[in-house]
This record gives sequence, structure tokens and C-alpha cells, in this order.
Amino acid sequence: MTRWLFVGLLLAAAYALSVGSVPLGIGDVLGGNAVFFTIRLPRVVLGILVGAGLGVAGATMQGIFRNPLVDPGLVGISSGAALGAAGAIVLGARLGLGRVTWLLPLAAFGMALLAMQLILRLARTDGRTPVATLLLAGIAINALAASQIGFLTFLANDAQLRTLTFWTLGSLGAATWPAVTITAMFSLAPVLFLLRQGRTLNLLLLGEAEASSLGLSPVRVVRRMLVLVTLIVGASVAIAGVLAFVGLVVPHLVRILVGADHRRLLPAAAILGAGLLVLADALARTVVSPAELPLGIVTASVGSPFFLALLVRERRRLA
Repeated sequence: MTRWLFVGLLLAAAYALSVGSVPLGIGDVLGGNAVFFTIRLPRVVLGILVGAGLGVAGATMQGIFRNPLVDPGLVGISSGAALGAAGAIVLGARLGLGRVTWLLPLAAFGMALLAMQLILRLARTDGRTPVATLLLAGIAINALAASQIGFLTFLANDAQLRTLTFWTLGSLGAATWPAVTITAMFSLAPVLFLLRQGRTLNLLLLGEAEASSLGLSPVRVVRRMLVLVTLIVGASVAIAGVLAFVGLVVPHLVRILVGADHRRLLPAAAILGAGLLVLADALARTVVSPAELPLGIVTASVGSPFFLALLVRERRRLA
């Protein structure tokens, strides 16, 4: 099944490369078309990196907390990253740091890490992290981050306000080869590391006591994985903005296709996440062409009903 998902990713990438306000054919590619190499190709590569990262991050978090409703966005990590990036956009110029290339991803990662640590401290009780408490802590952090982003929006000038508005709705429109390089430097190594943690996540599904008896150190392993998830999410949010529900929907679809074994689930989540985000971006670029629909609207429109369906299923299961 993973092979077929990879074939689907290649087809999605080929489709995304060919469609847009300027349709491109094979002749344009072979002829070295500037639109293809400077705009279309880096955008598709960025979509693959961000989609794969969010898919793996969501699958990892659901495995760590043994709950299908956990997602980097729902527990506040994405909001923390968004606050850090918004602060870099608005306050960076005022502090004379507006031209620092690394400012945006570093600020996003730093605030995402701070949000994650705060959420875990609020949610952890007697050595356990109940999912209900985790989600409540995430809701509180989401609300706090949203209020601070609103304050930064109030402080922003017209140029910063336009950047913030489009960025908070999510987009791959900022795709350039330097942006692709920065995203890869921050997220590629964590993704590759997490792809090798399938057996560890399978052991964590047994519970912390059972995992400890099998020679695993759950607290240390979970902390390391969460830092890597935070790095992936921070890099994604810094470049592409907030893309809701990708990390929630993709692991569920993958479980239907390949089962719950994380040794197969993680690679499949990376491939499917990449393919779905590339297709979503192609849709965002073409549905209101020549204008562009914010990518976050597309992902939220698909993910919100999916999340509601999961809540209904969980309610029926617990009834």
C-alpha cells in the first residue's frame, strides 16, 4: 500500500506542477520555463516537506498519547509557533532584526517549545498525562496565543498586516528555494528520525509501565519526540502559516489503509500528508483563479467535519 501511496504522491506532484494561472506542459519544462523552476517547482517541494512533516508529527503525537484526537494544532503547539512567527513579523523590524533570515523559524520553534512545555506541565498529573486534561490545556494555550496574535495585529503597520492576514490563513505562496532550504534544514532531520521510531511508538501503546519493563525510558523518549515534533511544526508554521487539521486527518486515513503498526504507519503518513497538501495547494491555486484561496481554508474545510465525525464516533464508543 505504501508503494501505491508513493505513486499517488508522484501523480499529485505532476498535477500540481502543471496547473495554475499559467498552465505548463512538458515542452515548457524541457525548455527551462522560468515559471516552472522559480515558482511552481519550489512550491510543490515545499508542500511535500510541510505535508510530510505535519503527517509524521500528527501520527507521532497520537501514538505518544494513545489517542486519535491529539494533534499539534489542538494541543496548542501550532498556536505557540504562530505566536512566535507573528512576533518576528511585527516586532522584528522594530528591534532592527527584520533582515535576519533565521528569525522567523527560530521564533516559531522557540514559542512552540515554550507552549509545549507549559501544556505538559499543566496536563501532567501523578506521572500521567490524561488526554482530556491535555486537550483542555491546549484549548487554553490556543486562546492565549490567539489573543496575543490579535494584539500584535493591532500593532502592525499596513505591510505587516497584509503579511499577517495571509500568513495566519496558511499559504505556500512564499515558496522560494531559500525558503525550501530553511524548511528542510529545520524539519527534514526530525522527520527522518521519527520515521525510525515505529517500534518505540508501538511499545508506548502498551502503556508506560509495560514499556519500562521492556527496557524503554518513556519519559525521556516522549520528551525527545515532542521536541522533534515541535521543531517540525515550528518550521512548517514559520514558512507556510497555520494549516489546521493536517496532522489529525492524515494519520486516521493511513490507519484505514495500512493498520496501526507505526513501522508502516509513519512512512505512509509522511507520503499521504505530502500528497494531500500538494493537492490542496493545487486546489487553492485553481478554484478561484487567477486569485488564490488561502491554503488553511482548504485544510480546515476538510478537517473540521472529519474532526466532528471523530468526536461523534468516540462519543458512541464511550456511551
